[in-house]
Amino acid sequence: MTVAGPRAQATIANLRVGEGSSVILVGAINVSPESFYPGSVAPDVSTLVKRALGMVEAGANLIDLGALSTAPYRETAISQEEEARRLSQAVAALVAEVPVPVSADTSRPIPARAALEAGARVLNDVTGLHDPEVAALASRFHGLVLMAWGDGPWSGEPIERVGGLLHGALMRAGAAGVPEERIVLDPGIGFFRRTGRPWHEWDSAVLGRLYDLLALGRPLCVAVSRKSFIGAIADREQPEDRLPGSLAAAAIAVLHGAHLIRTHDVAETRQAVRVAEAIRRFSAAPISVARPTFGGCP
Repeated sequence: MTVAGPRAQATIANLRVGEGSSVILVGAINVSPESFYPGSVAPDVSTLVKRALGMVEAGANLIDLGALSTAPYRETAISQEEEARRLSQAVAALVAEVPVPVSADTSRPIPARAALEAGARVLNDVTGLHDPEVAALASRFHGLVLMAWGDGPWSGEPIERVGGLLHGALMRAGAAGVPEERIVLDPGIGFFRRTGRPWHEWDSAVLGRLYDLLALGRPLCVAVSRKSFIGAIADREQPEDRLPGSLAAAAIAVLHGAHLIRTHDVAETRQAVRVAEAIRRFSAAPISVARPTFGGCP
């Protein structure tokens, strides 16, 4: 794929990520009963380990664990202590049994610290290090996923807003002492609800111009699996019915420059990703007439 701008490469938990490397598959498992997709929830440690090992066998390079649902349209509040208990127990169980790195999906300091001490090597923060205490912990992890996040309401071109938020997250990570080569970026598909337009249009617009975010110089992680924008587009209310749309969106993300795909369905997504990846080698990325600069990035 031919893309103008910096060559996006990173190493997270000893995994080479980015241009010149195969797309990384991130298996997503939740230990939060409140999750928007019940099929992602492991109700006990035995099920958790079995599911994670199955994902690794199917091709997952990294397992991402969530203990608190972050879906922006659901009321899922629990205490930091409860999130920390769930997360540390799950991380410890997988670190002991699973031969790939474990990522902790949290944006709060007590759970982040608990996950780190339990053996998590990657931090996946959906708020892009907005909490200073989490930022202070970030450099102790061996990889960091920063998502575009903000209070909104948002207007204007989606890709420019997302790029600006990611640029801000990169600045916070740098100030916290996180080496740039450990960082990947996530455009926050599904998280922008206060935009003055249907959220599925916002998400589609971001995916349609995902390649512009490569101007930030970091690999891109995209999480579209079973999300509500797919349901809105395909008229499928239940997450259980959104696998075909998830595979289509993942393939498009890869064609447009994604380097990591986070998914609940590793085996099926692996096939879609590998086909898209093979085609990408013979494709030229669309180049915007006026490529966004995102806070001064070239």
